[in-house]
Amino acid sequence: MSRRSLGQHYLVDASVVSNLVSLASIRSGERVLEIGTGKGVVTKELARAASSLEGYEIDRENLAATREAVDDPRVKLHLGDAFDKNPKFDVLVASLPYSRSSTFVEWMSRQDYDRAVVVLQEDFLRKVTALPGQRDYRAISVIAQVSSEVRQLARISRSSFSPEPRVNSVIAEWRPRRRLNQREITAIKRLFSLRRRQVGGVVSELGGTPPAGLGRTRVSSLSPEQALAIALTAGPRRKPIYRA
Repeated sequence: MSRRSLGQHYLVDASVVSNLVSLASIRSGERVLEIGTGKGVVTKELARAASSLEGYEIDRENLAATREAVDDPRVKLHLGDAFDKNPKFDVLVASLPYSRSSTFVEWMSRQDYDRAVVVLQEDFLRKVTALPGQRDYRAISVIAQVSSEVRQLARISRSSFSPEPRVNSVIAEWRPRRRLNQREITAIKRLFSLRRRQVGGVVSELGGTPPAGLGRTRVSSLSPEQALAIALTAGPRRKPIYRA
């Protein structure tokens, strides 16, 4: 998979890298995970702050550059996709390819951790934090908000990246609320594939019993907690079209 197809933009601004690591507030003894080491710019800074650091990178050339930049026996680097693995960590720090943002949210919702500090596209964070009834409120909003407390910490200038992206970026913090399982994630996505319709009709079509008092409410107006509860009452009768 090419860097272009992943939408990868590398942080090159030393002040932003330093701020990203500082915002993670890494404490002694914490297990730190970095997803997407890139060329090792963030990894090198993390290695100074962490007593235990594990990094994943799917690009072989990038991983080689990271290993050259970071020569530290405390740092364990892996060629592979962390989203396909189950690494144990307390703190996650990442500057993610924008194409992997939705995958990141679903993956994080299943993890046991203390906090995460990540670089994301500003428009995507707006979708993640959208409120019920708003245009950007989607399945990914529900998954994120049921499982986590998410907040923006800082904005990042486009000039802080190479190549410079055409979109704005932010640093966001994740704090866990509850862990979801794959059945719950799939149920939410199934429900929101029909998010413009009324709850009563959707639940009936999916094989469940419409909840009292919410039958005429549109799916897109449900709170995250209501959406999860209703999604789990519906059966897999209809093949869904997933739209995060």
